[in-house]
Amino acid sequence: MRAYSIFSLPKPLTDEQRSRRRHTLARLGLAWLAAMQVMMFAFPGYMRSFSSSPDNIESLSQAIVLMNWASLSLTMPVMLYCAWPIIKGAVASLSEGRVGMDVPVALGIIGAFLPSVVGTWTHQGEVYYDSVTMFVAFLLTARYLELCARQSVAQGGSHEVIEQFRRSVSGHADTLAFWFVTIQLLLAAVLGLVWYWLDPSHAVPVVVSLLVMSCPCAMSMSVPTAVASAHAGLSARPAASEFEVVQLTQQTGRIARQNLYGSIAWHLLMTPLAAVGIVAPWLAAISMLVSSLAVAANSWRIYRSRVREVPAGWTGPAAGQA
Repeated sequence: MRAYSIFSLPKPLTDEQRSRRRHTLARLGLAWLAAMQVMMFAFPGYMRSFSSSPDNIESLSQAIVLMNWASLSLTMPVMLYCAWPIIKGAVASLSEGRVGMDVPVALGIIGAFLPSVVGTWTHQGEVYYDSVTMFVAFLLTARYLELCARQSVAQGGSHEVIEQFRRSVSGHADTLAFWFVTIQLLLAAVLGLVWYWLDPSHAVPVVVSLLVMSCPCAMSMSVPTAVASAHAGLSARPAASEFEVVQLTQQTGRIARQNLYGSIAWHLLMTPLAAVGIVAPWLAAISMLVSSLAVAANSWRIYRSRVREVPAGWTGPAAGQA
């Protein structure tokens, strides 16, 4: 049996869909290239706290100034091109009077970028170019996987049953994500003021970490990835009966709930750590990626269980059961 891949380009895609896929991949590649290089430029800043000699500190300070300007030059294309759809989506959401999923993401990116520009210009304070580029790269990775999964969906027959299931449960997931984002934004604002009063140097890192943690990427992927995996399983091995489709739908619902509530639990676990300053912005970005990849891996279990080899001679309806 030929393995199913969400990265195979479906034939019936329109020119607009193909263009969107190409641009998403281009933005993803540029973001990762910039993130890796900016991480190298950030290395002198990591070493400053380990140096005690005045000469070493002076040399590192001069290197940090140069590296910060180099990081700024690499982060600008990420902001203007890679992150542009996110910022555009946030502006569109706010103009309609609603808090979409792009709003906290855009706030986190801009909230880390602007203080970094000021710090680079004044040679004072911390910069977060590594967090910005990493966050954009991780976010685009999750969104590219979701886009490929959506475009790989077949239609008709048993696939339509799965799509009906997706439409019936997506509203609940979107509602939970909305309230999660709203609460996280309020929490970031309140804790930002608290930290500004207690220790202004920690205010920006805490707020940026909380804004990054407020990205509901894993939650927004919980249902689409589970449904895409079910479609993949049906494409690889079509259902032999309606009962088999019902079983697959039930399994898809179970995995989707695991994704949704598991991602919420993960965010609730990490948010207090970010609130007290333990989770830095770059670590919050990695946490977001880990949760998104965990959702994708859990969803792919549907496909793996469906294409598992069925014992010879077994013809009962449970043969296709996950």
